Amino acid sequence: MVVGIVYDPVYLKHDTGNHVENPRRLAGMLSSFESAVLSRLVSISPRPAAQVELALVHSAQHIHNIQSMALKGGGWIDADTVVSKGSFEAAVYAAGGAIAAAEAVMSGQVGRGFALVRPPGHHATRDRAMGFCLFNNVAIAARYLLSKYPLDRLAIIDFDVHHGNGTQAAFETEPRVLYVSTHQHPLYPGTGHLEEIGSGEALGTKINIPLPAGCGDVEYKMVYEQIVIPAVKRFNPQFVLVSAGFDAHWADNISAMQVSITGFAEMVKLIKGLADEICGERLVLLLEGGYNLEALSAAVQATFEVLLGEVNITDPLGPSPRTQTPLDIGDLIRRLREVHKLA
Repeated sequence: MVVGIVYDPVYLKHDTGNHVENPRRLAGMLSSFESAVLSRLVSISPRPAAQVELALVHSAQHIHNIQSMALKGGGWIDADTVVSKGSFEAAVYAAGGAIAAAEAVMSGQVGRGFALVRPPGHHATRDRAMGFCLFNNVAIAARYLLSKYPLDRLAIIDFDVHHGNGTQAAFETEPRVLYVSTHQHPLYPGTGHLEEIGSGEALGTKINIPLPAGCGDVEYKMVYEQIVIPAVKRFNPQFVLVSAGFDAHWADNISAMQVSITGFAEMVKLIKGLADEICGERLVLLLEGGYNLEALSAAVQATFEVLLGEVNITDPLGPSPRTQTPLDIGDLIRRLREVHKLA
């Protein structure tokens, strides 16, 4: 299976200084990959998203505000989110990179793709940049797919440790999009409660799995096998998009989760198997969080290894040294199965 990669130095122009979400997350990442992995990937060139494409998700005022702020040299939008002189260009190419990956899969150029873009996107709402995010890359790619191709069911799976409030809001009343999020709760941005299931015709198409701090490989595999996979199979999407954030890794200080590289690889294996089975392998992952540089690079390489069909993945960091007896999340799973009528 041909696997595509989206990457471009333009993403380093989002210069956030010493912010935890900084260019070092991507700078030099590819050089750290094993050559046997990198040599098998097909490069997909990103393009700048057009104004009309950004407007599929964001208001004209929001787009103008980000562009204007960058032209003036940048500044802080809030305590978490910063804009630099090159941020608008990077953000437009991040959204365009997401679209390019989706187009490459739809055209048959590649079977699966992973877009290594920044700034990340899943917190950005129609009118607000927040949580390190300027434009919502995954939501823009989803809207683009629904507007250009004869698709009427699309799934977005989000395993970033933070809830993708912007993505959920973008599709709150959209029945054609299933949004499934596993996230630490409580944690920024404070959304993603189990009871948030969409509204109107989209009631039941938003599945939030708020996990307690301390969850690791065992708990994540449990919710994927018992909630995520059955729910996505039932929805039967024609394309799967993934907000791939690796900040639930045990070495990442931004969360209190205990997932290992092996754990992330198991999640990606399950998602890949799902896409292979139900939607003709149409699968695109987009980079979201992940702030421990060693863990992020290893997790991204392991993800590519899974997408390439490798059985044994590389995990240089190993299991969490703090992993204890698995947490009892049985009540949460029972409630989720009841709310979403999963047998």
